[in-house]
Amino acid sequence: MAPSVVTRLLAVLMLAALALFAAGCSKPPRLQPLAPEATVLAFGDSLTYGTGANENESYPAQLSQIIGRSVVRAGVPGEVTAEGLARLPETLDEHRPRLLLLLHGGNDLLRRRPKSEAAENVRAMIRLAKSRGADVVLIGTPEPGLTVTPPEFYGEIAKEFGIPYEDAVIGKILRTAAQKSDPIHPNAIGYRVLAERVAELLRKSGAI
Repeated sequence: MAPSVVTRLLAVLMLAALALFAAGCSKPPRLQPLAPEATVLAFGDSLTYGTGANENESYPAQLSQIIGRSVVRAGVPGEVTAEGLARLPETLDEHRPRLLLLLHGGNDLLRRRPKSEAAENVRAMIRLAKSRGADVVLIGTPEPGLTVTPPEFYGEIAKEFGIPYEDAVIGKILRTAAQKSDPIHPNAIGYRVLAERVAELLRKSGAI
C-alpha cells in the first residue's frame, strides 16, 4: 500500500476515534435541580411496576433510596402506550411531579403494533408532562430480537425534545441471565442496575 494511502487511512481512523470519544464524553441535556421534597413520577408498564421482584425491589423503590427523593411507582403491567397516554393526565394531577421518568412502549413492540403509533403516544406523553411543568427523562425499551436494542424513534424523540435519554441499560440487563427473572423482565438485581443507571443520568443532567 502506498504511503499516501496509509497516511489518509490513518487520518480517517483517527477522526473516527475522536468522534467516538466525543460522543462518549457528551453530556446529556440539563434538568432543573430536584429539591429534597420534590416528587419524581416513574411512569410505564411492567418494567416500572417491578414484575419479577418484590415491590420494594422495583426500580422506582430502589431509585428513591439512591437519590433521597420520593419516587412514585406508576407502572401498569401489560399496558400499551395508548392506554398510558389516557392514564397519564390523572396521574400527573394526583402527584404533581417535578420530574417524569418515562419508560413505555414495550408492550406495543411485543404485540407488533405500529412503531409510528407508539412514537406518537410517547411524544404526546412528553408534551403533556412538560405542559404541567415537569421535566422528562426518557428510557428506551428494547425490541424483541437478537440485538435487544430500542427502536430508533426513542432517540429521535429525545433529540426532538432535548431531554435526557437512556438507551442501553434495559438491553444489557436482559442479555444478562443473573439480572432477569424471565426473558422480558429484570429481577431485583436487574432493577437495581436500572435504578443506578437512572440515578447516574440524573446526576449528569444536574437534577441531583
